[in-house]
Amino acid sequence: MMTPTTEPKTMPTPVIPDVIRVAHSPDSDDAFMFYGLAEEAIDMEGLKFTHQLVDIETLNREAFNGTYELTAISYHAYAHINDKYALLDTGASIGDKYGPVLIANKALTKDDLKGQKIAVPGHLTSAYLAAKIWEPTLETEEVPFDQIMERVKSGEFIAGVIIHEGQLTYAEEGFTKIVDFGEWWFNSFNLPLPLGSNAIRRDLGPDMMAKIARVLKRSIQYSLANREKALDYAMQFSRGLPREKADTFVGMYVNDMTVQATDEIKRAVRLMLNIGHDIGVIPNKVDPEFVSVTL
Repeated sequence: MMTPTTEPKTMPTPVIPDVIRVAHSPDSDDAFMFYGLAEEAIDMEGLKFTHQLVDIETLNREAFNGTYELTAISYHAYAHINDKYALLDTGASIGDKYGPVLIANKALTKDDLKGQKIAVPGHLTSAYLAAKIWEPTLETEEVPFDQIMERVKSGEFIAGVIIHEGQLTYAEEGFTKIVDFGEWWFNSFNLPLPLGSNAIRRDLGPDMMAKIARVLKRSIQYSLANREKALDYAMQFSRGLPREKADTFVGMYVNDMTVQATDEIKRAVRLMLNIGHDIGVIPNKVDPEFVSVTL
């Protein structure tokens, strides 16, 4: 009698596109980190890229469909689509004692906001997840990020969560800070606040995933080494910020932590996603998987 044999599992054949679609927000910090790649000023390893500029919540939702090979993504959104994408440990946007800000027309306490509806820039953003961890009873409504200040000012919402350049301009617009979630997160957990990174589609296969990760890492290093030229490029996406403030904003979110996510950052990502699961925002417990490369 012959002993049955078990056929080894075969891995799916990698999908290798002729052109890699890379998608990121039309913001000065994302534009800055992709400068070297956009200008092909680095070793591209024979790869060709097209750039899609889309707001972060749309990118989060497109990731459910696997639309882009390489995409900027909120860490919160990653928890919902980790079957399709892996995280890169290069390209992270991290709040080092700063981050999205909850603003209002007047000073309010957390108790004032319990059960109240606030405006958020998307239910898959890490800003939304941070707000829900801060106060789980908050009711939320998605509002395009560039309309939140206006709709809080009009009284439509008692408060709103500001991301992008608004983090630097809300005070001069007359708003009061209720909480800076990056500051609160650090005081609560002694860790930086993980906001977003770049994710790469798993069906590309490990070799192509690593190749794309190397090119992105070179782009970030090139931009940091050629700061003025990269900032010139990024200014077209700064939404009216003066150069000095745009430079400050870029420095907040493109720095050494962007080149290579540290173990501390990875620990912060795991903690955020675990708490998100514990409070019922994230349906399944997720252990983030990072694609790491060396140059």
